[in-house]
Amino acid sequence: MWRTPFAGALLIAGLTVVSCAAGSDKADDANGEVTVVYEDDTIKPKDQQAVTVIRKSRVLEQVADWVNDSVALPHDLVVKVTDKVPPGVTDAVTQPDGRTVFVPPPFLTQIQEVLGKVVKTVERPAPFPPASYNTDDLTALSTQFVFGHEMGHALQRQLLLANLGLEEDAADGFASFYTVNEVGPGPSLAAALLFDEIAREEGKLTLEGLSSDHPVTQQRVFNFLCYLEGSDPEKFYAPLVDAGYLPKTRAPLCPQAWAMLDFGWWTRLQPHFSDAFKDQGDKTQATARDHLIAEMKAFAKELDKLRQEQ
Repeated sequence: MWRTPFAGALLIAGLTVVSCAAGSDKADDANGEVTVVYEDDTIKPKDQQAVTVIRKSRVLEQVADWVNDSVALPHDLVVKVTDKVPPGVTDAVTQPDGRTVFVPPPFLTQIQEVLGKVVKTVERPAPFPPASYNTDDLTALSTQFVFGHEMGHALQRQLLLANLGLEEDAADGFASFYTVNEVGPGPSLAAALLFDEIAREEGKLTLEGLSSDHPVTQQRVFNFLCYLEGSDPEKFYAPLVDAGYLPKTRAPLCPQAWAMLDFGWWTRLQPHFSDAFKDQGDKTQATARDHLIAEMKAFAKELDKLRQEQ
């Protein structure tokens, strides 16, 4: 579950529009398929604009396409953009069996409203292209990251992946893993902007916030940025660290953190690669392993110096 202070609504379902993930020619027809469904008759007029942005951008379908091409799911997964959601659901959520993800339209509208404030009040980060620094593009990119989080939950639950920490941390990690590798920096930056604004609106930390199974909102912002910076320090150190978005005390840890995350997800998914993706996936996993070993050696050389600087 992607927990935020957003509020949603429960409506009655009607006409269903299905958007199947394109380009998903599975070698094994028995594999589960990810489909994206827009239940149009449940969507209120006030939420139509945000839903249209997401539908036209196809950011949900892009994530679905990658999973369909790369992973042999044991069961189908339906992503429902709908107001007909389980009781108490106000934001994007994955069901316990990993076979359904609900994306309430009011949640998308609230993301759009928050980011509408951001583009008016927050200076554009340098890595973000000027042409994309607008409410619609930020809404689409941050929603892609949010959906990546939910897809992380779905994969963990369908594939029964072993966790070495909190599931919410792992789901955040998959969102970074997928978007950084397959999309680029946009989703991570957009999600960081979104969650930074949400943290401001939350105000002082509460007992409920500190005891949640989700990391503290502002901490998630720095995690998103750390993985992004660590994926390519030569490209992102100056615009993220020198510019003050990611603290210099955190930055030295990020290359190894990204390498661990990247190798970790490739390794967890490896037994479940689709037949068509297996050769490419195995090579990518091996490359990620070599990268992790190199980053661990590089970090060891710098560790004494870093400790002295703390």
